[in-house]
Amino acid sequence: TDFHDSDRRQLLGKALATTVGVFTSSPVLPALASPSKSRTEGYSVQHSEKEWESLLSAQQYNILRRGGTERQRSSILDDEERVGTFVCAGCSTPLFASAAKFKSGTGWPSFASALLDNGAVEVLDGAEVRCNTCGGHLGDVFNDGWRFVGTPAFKTGKRFCIDGAALVFKPESGGKDVVGDRLPPNKVINYEPAAYRERPAT
Repeated sequence: TDFHDSDRRQLLGKALATTVGVFTSSPVLPALASPSKSRTEGYSVQHSEKEWESLLSAQQYNILRRGGTERQRSSILDDEERVGTFVCAGCSTPLFASAAKFKSGTGWPSFASALLDNGAVEVLDGAEVRCNTCGGHLGDVFNDGWRFVGTPAFKTGKRFCIDGAALVFKPESGGKDVVGDRLPPNKVINYEPAAYRERPAT
């Protein structure tokens, strides 16, 4: 079966409702983002689809260029806690600071805010989050930050729920970049691009 944004919102509702000691009721999730806007028009970084396929891994391409969604807890970046910057895996634009990252318990990297007063990302119809440089799909934003007491999200009221595979982490201390489509240690998931494909436009 296909796994899309609507499926992720259902999973998020279950994950949030069952997180011990955090929530008392199920969250109100936003409506689906409009798929009508092109992922290429109006963005400064442009490539043909063949070029994108050669530049990105299968999972990165399916998420960034087709609006797919990774499985919960399938990205090594979900547990990344070092100081640094999370950049777009498609164009290397800095998107999120480590100071804005917090543990949401949902299984996807979560941030309270984006860089540059949200100028680094674009939010469509109040839900879908895209890179404002290349138009790559990053995830979704929810207005339930108030639920996460003691985290940066409690102050901003926002929770940017981002696919780890859409990101690359650059540690401030130097060292190797961490590509988000890597699995957490000791975890095996057979990635099948067809299972994550975005629904065709109707």
